[in-house]
Amino acid sequence: MTFVLALAALAAFVAAVIQRITGLGFVLVLIGPIVALFGPVEGVTIGVLLALVASSSAVPLVWRQVEWGRTWWLIWPGLIAAPFGALLIRLLPEAALLLLIAAMAYFALIAGWIPALSASLRGRPGAVVAGSAAGFMHVASGLSGPALAAYAVGDKWEQRRFAASVQVIFVVFSAVSVALRGLPVSPIPDVWILVAATVAGIIVGTLLTRFVPPRVARTAMLTIAWAGATVVLVRGILALLF
Repeated sequence: MTFVLALAALAAFVAAVIQRITGLGFVLVLIGPIVALFGPVEGVTIGVLLALVASSSAVPLVWRQVEWGRTWWLIWPGLIAAPFGALLIRLLPEAALLLLIAAMAYFALIAGWIPALSASLRGRPGAVVAGSAAGFMHVASGLSGPALAAYAVGDKWEQRRFAASVQVIFVVFSAVSVALRGLPVSPIPDVWILVAATVAGIIVGTLLTRFVPPRVARTAMLTIAWAGATVVLVRGILALLF
């Protein structure tokens, strides 16, 4: 296993552990390391594939808590908006893609601090807006969680049911993203190692849910995500300049 692959596998494992404990944050944790290691196109392509694995592994564990009505009203607008995200990544050069991913990551980190955003996302109109934004962002960067979380707060969605329902949404959006972006071009054995690391993270995260408070996992998620977003931003600026 190469050093780069080992780092990527570690990032996928940690992201999956945090995802299982908090219900969110897989790509937010993963995006910085994976883009720094593989670049903006291949990195996000790997990220959405692993997000599909992570959410698919988690869905059977939370199936009974899923609220299908709300879930559907977030999914279908995202399916309509998703192709526009795919078009965007084909039009932008690498430097612009890096800056876009960094901007989306920073937005993901500060969205929860904008009360007006959550307050405006209520009922079915709010679900259409949030779902559209999430579908677009998932294909472009894998970062669909903030729009969905903002809707959950605005619509007063009970946390446990939201955390379960969002796994189904992530499965659908990730599958669509893989279909639109294509599979990673990295060697197949390397991809399988990353998939195995993700599944292992979900299993370990399931075991740790009894011992690790969600607050601790969220703190770790935010720390890693801020660092990762900054790394991607710096890489984008350097690519733009040189």
